[in-house]
Amino acid sequence: MNRMHSLTLAALSALLVGVSTSGLAIAWAKPISYRLPDETAKFKAAAGVEIVQNNCTACHSSDYIETQPRAQKSKKDFWQAEVTKMIKLYGAPIDDGDVGKIVDYLAANY
Repeated sequence: MNRMHSLTLAALSALLVGVSTSGLAIAWAKPISYRLPDETAKFKAAAGVEIVQNNCTACHSSDYIETQPRAQKSKKDFWQAEVTKMIKLYGAPIDDGDVGKIVDYLAANY
């Protein structure tokens, strides 16, 4: 899968420094393109996979989920903590109604 993205240098610098580009006069707003690496893992086909894809891949690939530890006493508790961390620490915009579905999918499949 070839995942190409375009971004202006102004938008990229705004992302890097956390500043909005609205109202700024930046002369170098020429779009640049970059290529993300190909996926090496795919989400397992199961109930809830679409919700996971729609919420989780906004920030990271399915490879990230594949690398998480497997030897947990309670997979559901582990994944609940991970999803909560993504929301509270990293600001993942996950609807409250999707949290349980994501946790259930991850606990059942990873």
